[in-house]
Amino acid sequence: MRSVRGRYVRAALGAVLALVLLPFAVRSATQRVGGGGGGAGGDKPFPMVIRAARVIDGRGKIMTNVLVTVQGSKIVAIGKATKTTPPAMFNLGDVTLMPGMIDVHVHIDWHFAPDGKYGTNRPGQVAETPAQRAAAIQKNLDDTLQAGFTTIQTLGNGGDKALRDEIAAGTRNGPRILSSLGQLQSGNRTPEQLREQVRMYKANGADVIKTFASGSIRDGGKFNVKQEQLDAICDEAKKQGLRAVVHAHDPESIMAAVKAGCYQVEHGAFADDAAIKAMKVAKTYFDPNIGLVLQNYIENKDRFMGNGNYNEEGFAFMEKAVPTLGPIFAKGLKAGLKMPIGTDAVAGAHGQNARESIARVAAGQKPMDAIVGATSLAAESLRLGDTIGSLAVGFEADIIAVSGDPTKDINALRKVVFVMKGGKVYKE
Repeated sequence: MRSVRGRYVRAALGAVLALVLLPFAVRSATQRVGGGGGGAGGDKPFPMVIRAARVIDGRGKIMTNVLVTVQGSKIVAIGKATKTTPPAMFNLGDVTLMPGMIDVHVHIDWHFAPDGKYGTNRPGQVAETPAQRAAAIQKNLDDTLQAGFTTIQTLGNGGDKALRDEIAAGTRNGPRILSSLGQLQSGNRTPEQLREQVRMYKANGADVIKTFASGSIRDGGKFNVKQEQLDAICDEAKKQGLRAVVHAHDPESIMAAVKAGCYQVEHGAFADDAAIKAMKVAKTYFDPNIGLVLQNYIENKDRFMGNGNYNEEGFAFMEKAVPTLGPIFAKGLKAGLKMPIGTDAVAGAHGQNARESIARVAAGQKPMDAIVGATSLAAESLRLGDTIGSLAVGFEADIIAVSGDPTKDINALRKVVFVMKGGKVYKE
């Protein structure tokens, strides 16, 4: 009898203590990435405890009835809840906790103009104001973060630098950003001129080099650069400690990117068996974008139509390609390619990034593997695998919760009910 009474007393005291510490924990929850602030007198931030029915660690493991403890911007403990466990600060119930998702290919600045169309130079169009542009981009950031994507790689333009740095400093809300700060087109440049361009991007603070080996899918996606140009770009990127990701659609452009030692191939809408085998042998990352970008273009055809190669011929190419994407992904899956989640999200697509994972499962991938592709594998491809992408002690507290169990129904990834990035709560 005494032990039962003692258990109830301990539980009651735990509940009171949780209520007393709640204001301090809330203050800890609103800290920016990188820590700072916290307890009285400059002490460490008070720990926050999150309880959920399930945890997926991002590496293929699942636990039930779990407590995750966060202090400052880091995960400091993960363990089983018991009957005597005091109330958690965030008692989320029948949800699945998992690492914040990562999208390795977006264009976060792409948006529709105030008239609802893509592009700002249409005949008779009223010019977009700087304030309207800024608001549209911030909405893209907010929609992406609220959808559970706590890190993105935007490939990209120079304006991404300010967004990246302001988010890192905690003066702007949004997912953590890595950016190419532009797109390197080979054109008529010599190999040495291209090397100099890579060095300029590095000096400007680029996290990655984005270049091209083929034309747009709307123009047929054919190989359109010289091998020596691609060799120079990818070799110089390596020398500068940068990754080089390459837009390549047809087999010839993919093979050229592999031969040049480039880090990652984007798109590959027309990849054949030989191109897939070449990527496998070279251990090249492959980001095929099968579930969102082309579908979004088609869904918003009237809004894109009439801007550059967004014409009937261009849309015909995209519509023809969509049915081929799943089978190409399935071939990559069978070959064992490393395929992190990337969507190429453009105007109209931001916040719908999880459609990529859903499409990959529909094409034959196991739900848990799709989750790994959106978390630890994506982090690995960004060379951040020891910092983000896993729900593990010592990692950044990028934690989301989705309703239900995404290993049983991958559509749960679109039902995000809780978002924490670096120990700060953005959605509850």
